[in-house]
Amino acid sequence: MAKKRLRGAPVQQVRVKKNRSVSALLEDMSKTGFQGRSLAQCADTLVKMMRDPKVTVLLGYAGSLSTTGQYEIINWLIENGCVDILVGTGANLSEDIVDAMGHPYIQGTPRADDEALFEQGYNRYYDVYGREDDYLDMTELISKYILELKSGHGYSSREFLYGFGKWLGKKKIRSIVSVAAKHKVPVFCPAIVDSPYGDAALIAKSKGFDLVLDGVKDYVQFMQLSEQVAETGVIYIGGGVPKDFIQLFAVTAGLLYPGYQVPGRRKPKVRLGTDEQYHPHKYAVQVTTDSPQWGGLSGCTFDEAVSWGKEDPKGGFTQCYCDATIALPILTQALAQRMPSKRKRRSWKGI
Repeated sequence: MAKKRLRGAPVQQVRVKKNRSVSALLEDMSKTGFQGRSLAQCADTLVKMMRDPKVTVLLGYAGSLSTTGQYEIINWLIENGCVDILVGTGANLSEDIVDAMGHPYIQGTPRADDEALFEQGYNRYYDVYGREDDYLDMTELISKYILELKSGHGYSSREFLYGFGKWLGKKKIRSIVSVAAKHKVPVFCPAIVDSPYGDAALIAKSKGFDLVLDGVKDYVQFMQLSEQVAETGVIYIGGGVPKDFIQLFAVTAGLLYPGYQVPGRRKPKVRLGTDEQYHPHKYAVQVTTDSPQWGGLSGCTFDEAVSWGKEDPKGGFTQCYCDATIALPILTQALAQRMPSKRKRRSWKGI
């Protein structure tokens, strides 16, 4: 009896080659399996996203990665037009400032004597150490900016961080928010007080200043950007609040408008029992270490997100289950090698 074989591309062996580019290595890895193949597919989707002229790119940057030598990668993505909107955690958008101020983090070990580190004035981020007094210098720097604002005025995180970025730029402090402000890339931080920004607000409060960060205003300003968008592509480094905030861009912007219809946006998806407009993300890439079976959003698959109207099943989406400190440098290096020139970032009316 003849053996029946499934049709499909054969798995290729990865062979060692001298002087091979990262991009070429990922191309070879695309013919393998497991997360190596997924990482290669993420690179392919990123390139498609960047080459699509109708796509607005939103980047979610979660966790505390700026302590691990990653923030200049985000700066590169901004400077080369690869990010149109950035949503980050307060940690990622503040801890980079420590290094940018000239206080580098140092390599350590996860097998440290943590009590001794505490006594010596160090905080540990797994195998990276940072001095607490350097961290406090950064927090006090933020408080100095706060004291120049209008007490009691309601700021969105975008307004607050744009002003802060310009302020840092004048001081020649090259952080993510300063690079973003220079290139007029809007930055949102929905959980901003859960970070040194909240601590800086406490310092300002001790001096009689009331900083008001308006979360509703933030959400409205974020959703209003949908009026200027045709299609969207999303990149998630980690998950958490940044991922959820960006995912909602596809499904809840219509609630801001009469009839639940976003002015100017076309080809909405509809579902039974609602008049809401849905505009699923055309492309999506995520690097995460969280798995889906626990039900949390950080590990939620893009296939599951299709049921919410957040992802387009006909678009391109890939998730790689990998440490971001491994995947992010590889993906970005491959992207740099595959992009002949800077991507033309979109400009925003009113920003």
